Amino acid sequence: MRGRPHPFAFCLALLASLVAAATPVAAQSILRDAETEQLLLDMAAPLIEASELEPGNVELVLINDNSINAFVAGGQVIYVHTGLINAAETANEVQGVLAHELGHITAGHVVRFNERSKAANGISILSLLLGVGAALAGAGDAGMGIIAAGQQAALGSFLSFNRDQEASTDLAGVRYLSGAGISGKGMIKFFERLRGNEIRAGYSQSDESAYGRTHPLTGDRIQTLRGLLEQDRHWDTEPDPALQDRFVRAKAKLYGYLAEPHRTMNAFPARDTSVPARYARAYAYHKDARVDLALAEADALLDLEPDNPWFLELKGQVLLESGRPKDALGPLRRATELTRAHPLIAGMLGHALIATEDRANFAEAEQVLRASVGRDRYNPFAWYQLGVVYEARGDIPRARLASAEQQVMNRLYPQALANAQAAEANLPYGSADWIRAQDVALEARAELERVRDRR
Repeated sequence: MRGRPHPFAFCLALLASLVAAATPVAAQSILRDAETEQLLLDMAAPLIEASELEPGNVELVLINDNSINAFVAGGQVIYVHTGLINAAETANEVQGVLAHELGHITAGHVVRFNERSKAANGISILSLLLGVGAALAGAGDAGMGIIAAGQQAALGSFLSFNRDQEASTDLAGVRYLSGAGISGKGMIKFFERLRGNEIRAGYSQSDESAYGRTHPLTGDRIQTLRGLLEQDRHWDTEPDPALQDRFVRAKAKLYGYLAEPHRTMNAFPARDTSVPARYARAYAYHKDARVDLALAEADALLDLEPDNPWFLELKGQVLLESGRPKDALGPLRRATELTRAHPLIAGMLGHALIATEDRANFAEAEQVLRASVGRDRYNPFAWYQLGVVYEARGDIPRARLASAEQQVMNRLYPQALANAQAAEANLPYGSADWIRAQDVALEARAELERVRDRR
């Protein structure tokens, strides 16, 4: 026989499930790729302008996750899953998604989401207190009824609010696509793709099922959006062919980098000599330690486009990670030059210079690594490499500061605090590095206090 759950325990379980459902997943893996990041920025640029946000304030971050998703979790940052890139067939489809996500930013939905989830929790807690009170007074069934009704009200209120947000954000996306002069065909196509996936996965498309969803029914969204977008003067505007070509290449590159090599070879067989196929196979061969084949594909790409910085980066990466750092310097220097010292490529060049173990290269390594972290502080590996250079030349205070920078990004707060304080004590008073050491120490201390307060 199974006993009836205690009302208090039952309510706590329901409340915990509600809070979990309303909390975005934070622990996901960020994937850094210079070419893909630049592509996303270029795809979003006209949309950001149309949204009247400041272009330099909007960031796009690639998340290594197979699910078809993009989201905004705070500030002006759009997170794009690799699964979305893989599922989309065109850059125009991704632009439709980005337009939608920009709508979340301009409407401040993350802040309102948090406010609404607190309100929903408030309903839950009130029903908990009333229900437990009734149960303790002897009215167990009545108490359970109050608890269940409160939970249903909280969840219903929260889901309704979220559906309203999504619907309004769809409309904002329409405005931004129109303002940017971009066709909405990609937005419609992507929603149709989502609906097809939902049907294949067995999700009900009935009106009754809408009440239990965080988003409006996909079919309803398509109907509303189609009515607006087909009337827009840019509906028949042809997509940018150069942007589409870049998208297909980046998509193949990501596939080759993330998929198992045999899957890549099935998707892009050797008889396919197109640029995307060679790109994908180069990474598949590299992952499979077939260095000569990876380099052959990279050289074939460079024969077509000798000054393509991403192809040069590919060759340099294969050489560096195959234990040939000296050979990697040429292509990586050229790629750094062509991209005006893109932080990720400059960081790889710095790594290659250090890996030669030739101290004559350390001055150049310091120069490119400082340029890298100067434009992108959130690159822990570049900070680690910079620390290696500082330590090699005996500059221990700056080596410890570089270690602190790396550690605070990796959430190693005690070590970061210790290194930042040691760096501050030995750096020239009032210098830029001295001030930065203070900032890192303050950040690490604040995070340690936050962790302590949660316990």
